[in-house]
Formats: sequence, structure tokens, C-alpha cells
Amino acid sequence: MKKYIIAIVLIFGTGAAVNTTLYSCSTLATSDLGLAVIKRVLLGGINKGMSIYGNKAAFLQNNLVDKALPKQLRDINTTLEKIAPSLVAKEREYIADAAVYTVNISRPILENAVNSLNAQDVTRIIQGEKGTATLILKEKTSQQLIAAIAPKVEQELNKYGIVKTINTALSGSNLLGSLLGGGNNSNVNAGGLSMLASEQIVNGLFNIIEDHEKQNSASLLSPLGK
Repeated sequence: MKKYIIAIVLIFGTGAAVNTTLYSCSTLATSDLGLAVIKRVLLGGINKGMSIYGNKAAFLQNNLVDKALPKQLRDINTTLEKIAPSLVAKEREYIADAAVYTVNISRPILENAVNSLNAQDVTRIIQGEKGTATLILKEKTSQQLIAAIAPKVEQELNKYGIVKTINTALSGSNLLGSLLGGGNNSNVNAGGLSMLASEQIVNGLFNIIEDHEKQNSASLLSPLGK
């Protein structure tokens, strides 16, 4: 016997619930209705992320962004805390400044990916665990996002001279020899630092989108059997 569920569509712009229809899971997975519900959730998460990234203070205070800090950069900061604690705070502020400049680069990439979701994606989301919609979005865009924002991040970090300052602070230390592509010396490589910062920015954004998806799954994705 087919499993039926009640699907409620929220009209974009008004937020009003206006249509209640009986669908089978298989029909819903290939319908415009299924796509519309999932797109609404993901676009909401993207908007939330962009709002945080567009606000330096909000970026610095967001624990989901902090959790995205790559291990290599976390190790560098741990070492810097012992040598020059104030430099870690400056580094974080400069990355937050760079994040602001990535908003207009990241948004169209993410929104285009959401708009390109298909019936196979919807089926996978229905059959998967909560957070699968964000996982699919990440698979489609992660590498593209990092490649797109890394030059801008490097430009911003170089503007503040953070790499030179870090290397000065770490001079004489062999603890970070090749962490960032410095080879056998203890220098932090500029491109490596900007790449790690870019990874944090991108992964932090997906953490925010996933959190939004999970928080809204009960009210918005339950019609899809989630």
C-alpha cells in the first residue's frame, strides 16, 4: 500500500499556507512541489548565512563558523596564542573582513545550484537523513566556491600584511615547518593561509545552511516525509 502524506505549500512572498493536497512519496519526489519546498529551505539558509557573513561582528561571534576552522589553522593559532595572543585576534578579524567581500561571489553560485536541483536530488533528500539537502548543495558547489573566493581572500589578507606579521612572530620556531606549504622552513605560505581561510569561510557557510535546514525540517520538510 502506498504511503501518503499531506503536503503544505507556502506561497513565496506571503508565507501563507494555501494548498493542501494528498501525494504519494514517489509522486512528490518528482513534482514541482517537492522542489519548491526544498528550495525554500536552502534559500532560507543561504540568506541567513549571507546576513551573518555581511556583518563582521556576527561572523566573529558565530560558533558554526568557528567550528569550521581547519585543523592546520587551529594549530597555528594555538602556537600563536603562546607567542603573540593579540595576533590571533587580528587574524580572526582580518578573515572576518575578507568574508564580507565574499558574499557577492558566493551568493549567485549557491543560488544557481539550488535552482538546478532535480528530481533525483529530491528523492535522495527524502530518503536521506536530515541535512542531506545541504550535503548535496555542498557537493555541487564547495570546490567552486573555494576557487572563486580564494583570490579575494588572499587579496584582503595581503592588504593587512597578516602573513608577514605571523612569520615575524613565528621566527625561530620550527613547530609549523610545512603546515602551509612552507617546505623545510618555518614560514607560513601566503597562498596556504588564504586557502585555509577560504575553507573556513565556505565550510562555515555550509554549517549555517545545514543548521537552518535541520531547524526548519519539522515545519517545512515534514511534508516530504522528513
